[in-house]
Amino acid sequence: MYTHTQLVERFERLDAFLIQHQALWRPRPFTHLRLPWEAEYPELAAWLRARSLEEAEDAHNHPDRLAAPAPFQTLAEQARSLSCVEELPKRSTPTNDPRQATDVPGRKWQQIQSFSAALDFREQPRHWLDWCAGKGHLGRQLANSGATLTCLEWDPALVYAGAKLSQRLGFHANHRAQDVMSDEAATQLGPDLTPVALHACGDLHVRLIQLGIEQRCRQLAIAPCCYNRIRGDIYQPLSSATQASRLQLSRDDLGLPLSETVTAGARERRQRDQSMAWRLGFDLLQRKLRDNDSYLPTPSLPSAWLKKNFEQYCRDLAALKSLPEPQAEPWYELEQRGWQRLAEVRNLELLRGLFRRPLELWLLLDRALLLAENGYKVRLGTFCPSKLTPRNLLLLAELPTAAENSCK
Repeated sequence: MYTHTQLVERFERLDAFLIQHQALWRPRPFTHLRLPWEAEYPELAAWLRARSLEEAEDAHNHPDRLAAPAPFQTLAEQARSLSCVEELPKRSTPTNDPRQATDVPGRKWQQIQSFSAALDFREQPRHWLDWCAGKGHLGRQLANSGATLTCLEWDPALVYAGAKLSQRLGFHANHRAQDVMSDEAATQLGPDLTPVALHACGDLHVRLIQLGIEQRCRQLAIAPCCYNRIRGDIYQPLSSATQASRLQLSRDDLGLPLSETVTAGARERRQRDQSMAWRLGFDLLQRKLRDNDSYLPTPSLPSAWLKKNFEQYCRDLAALKSLPEPQAEPWYELEQRGWQRLAEVRNLELLRGLFRRPLELWLLLDRALLLAENGYKVRLGTFCPSKLTPRNLLLLAELPTAAENSCK
């Protein structure tokens, strides 16, 4: 359990680290031919640029272990120290009906089980509220102990499918179609409900925290995800400590913690790599066509675009962006330069990777501090290994009991 003072002190250390080194983690290698920090650290830049795509892939999940030139290792040690969090203790959970794992991918089911085992509240929850529930797999896992279950989900098809599944498995669950961002969502919460959210994106989990505070929910548990899924272009700080910070975050900045992946299969990785290499090759072309040496954002493209040859891909994308028609270009050379740039980009990203966890913890502490400022006792830690999901941070909050308040 963290006191408000401890949360503030930890936040301020992270805040100072991120502000001091923002010139290293803000610029995205994908959009820059040359990064601003490379002039200050030429040896590190040259070392990273000389590495292969395979070497970048091997170091992706643990960049802090890389024996790179200065100041890489010093930054890695600082980042590791500042973002260290303990694993939350696990409690025993009721035996599951094997049918509950039906239609749940193995990794997701393991996340649900780990999340459930980490929810150790002082008082046994009597009514679970599964926020952004999908089909309600998490809620049913939690309601195994006999508690009441309500599942909120905006997609009517998922609401229907979840209700049928609960009925088939013998759960008395209330599956409701609900836009949690609407004004009426507040009526779904109250002191006797324990809301939980496993990987609710951006504004969705922030909304739960705000409404949970407003409706004085005695307990809540949130594993945040997709911090960049926000309505505005700039992050709106939640707590007083964050509002006092000089660090302002764009939507692009908020995507940094999400850049770590562990779940992609070989086919998905090949397709991802081809897409990025071709985009980087096209980036070189568009700078020439526009006579403008700056990055040009391009839309997400259907996977069918990758079945074209590289020349047709570039011609069609140039037309889509209303650029001058390409003439006789050295297409093979341009494609190979795209792949070379991909290797450089992935290796240069390893420096930004050192700041993934510090920024994620900065964001989690903002949420924790908001709860603490509103009277909640807060715990935070990991609920599963990162190999199951990099988004393995869990925030637990409880209001003090009447007896605890009387002792103050």
